[in-house]
Amino acid sequence: MAKDKIAYVCSSCGYDSPKWIGKCPACGEWNTFQEYRVGKKTAPAATSEFRLDVKSSPISMSKIETEDEPRINMGDGELNRVLGGGLVPGSMTLLGGEPGIGKSTLILQTVMRLKGMKVLYVSGEESARQLKLRADRLSTVNSQLSTPNCQLSTVNSQLSTLLVVCEAMIETVFEHIKTVEPDLVVIDSIQTMATETVESSPGSVTQIRECAAMLLKYAKESNTPVIVIGHINKEGTIAGPKILEHMVDTVLQFEGDQHYMYRIVRAIKNRFGSTAELGIYEMVQNGLRPVENPSELLLSDVKDGEELSGVAVACSIEGVRPLLIETQALVSTAAYGTPQRSATGFDLRRLNMLLAVLEKRVGFKLPQRDVFLNIAGGIRVTDPAIDLSVIAAVLSSNVDTGIPRDICFTGEVGLSGEVRPVSRIAQRIAEADKLGFRKIIIPKANMNGIDPSKFKIQIVPVRKVEEALRELFG
Repeated sequence: MAKDKIAYVCSSCGYDSPKWIGKCPACGEWNTFQEYRVGKKTAPAATSEFRLDVKSSPISMSKIETEDEPRINMGDGELNRVLGGGLVPGSMTLLGGEPGIGKSTLILQTVMRLKGMKVLYVSGEESARQLKLRADRLSTVNSQLSTPNCQLSTVNSQLSTLLVVCEAMIETVFEHIKTVEPDLVVIDSIQTMATETVESSPGSVTQIRECAAMLLKYAKESNTPVIVIGHINKEGTIAGPKILEHMVDTVLQFEGDQHYMYRIVRAIKNRFGSTAELGIYEMVQNGLRPVENPSELLLSDVKDGEELSGVAVACSIEGVRPLLIETQALVSTAAYGTPQRSATGFDLRRLNMLLAVLEKRVGFKLPQRDVFLNIAGGIRVTDPAIDLSVIAAVLSSNVDTGIPRDICFTGEVGLSGEVRPVSRIAQRIAEADKLGFRKIIIPKANMNGIDPSKFKIQIVPVRKVEEALRELFG
């Protein structure tokens, strides 16, 4: 009998090699090759019934007809925004996140809201009874989790549109799909799925890649959307080969600190929409509640007239939605010889750059001072428009003088100390005006085309950092 072939796959990028290599030649990562066996079994035609009877042939680009695909409304404004307007038929979406962050809860409460759609929920981690208990806790009306014995053949699809099957073999899952013919398939999770064509254990690189390829083939040929839940490793990336993220159409990252009540959904990859959008949820007793106005939640509840040093409010843009976030800074005397620089929710290298600009261009020297920066609410911000609020918070903590709570900032700081213009300034001003701020400090270059008489808020344009600090501290 011929021996099985031994191959090695990089868990970071999916590069194949006939022998073990210490450093991957494709992505440059070390010690990422894992061994797997390629058996002699032929792949079963699990998805052959979904193959379209069409032969491919080259066609001119000008002759290709296009039309807007009708998107599926998920019944969740935050999730629809991140997906780009809804779920696209025939797409494959990957949702990743840390254990216990609420991935299964988010998907379950979403599919239970879908009316008129037959949903097949494949669970490889929980039993049907556990899912029923979670559904009862979510307090969703008119949702019936059937199949206590995990047999879909006895389910009357007219009495329930949400069907649950507890199965880990992908070939058996496709048998249930052929019987049920669902409008949406949910796989929870891809790391628990396994195929008979590969002899490795579930969760290995080969198993994840093969199962994902079969699901992708089914989604494209049947025009049925598939949502796949995936785990992440200790580095914060989705577990399994990197090729998994290249195969799917949309990659959503579900993140948040378990010590906070807020959860954030980010689109890392989206072939049908923008990757700059994010959705914010609040973890409550009966599930995840979408937050329509996150600015009010991200600002601390401080009494009027009470000023805290080291706190500044910035107006940021995430996708198409403006957010008012609180920037907190603490400057103290260095207890040891080397001063510490720490940032939570903000790029540490950019903080060091802003401190250098503050010392070189403004004249405030912080060589023997510890600087700690925190973005309140446990979120991570990449918008450079919060540079001005970071500098204001650092100086406020350094001189121990509070900034009035009715002043907010927006502006990018350059290396020469100038305040550079930011995008969509009208939306930022309108958001601050709506929340009752008295004054907003913006770059002077953004005043072109802005009519201050349309807003109740006072607009203060500045060209350099010194002008903004002079407006605050005199």
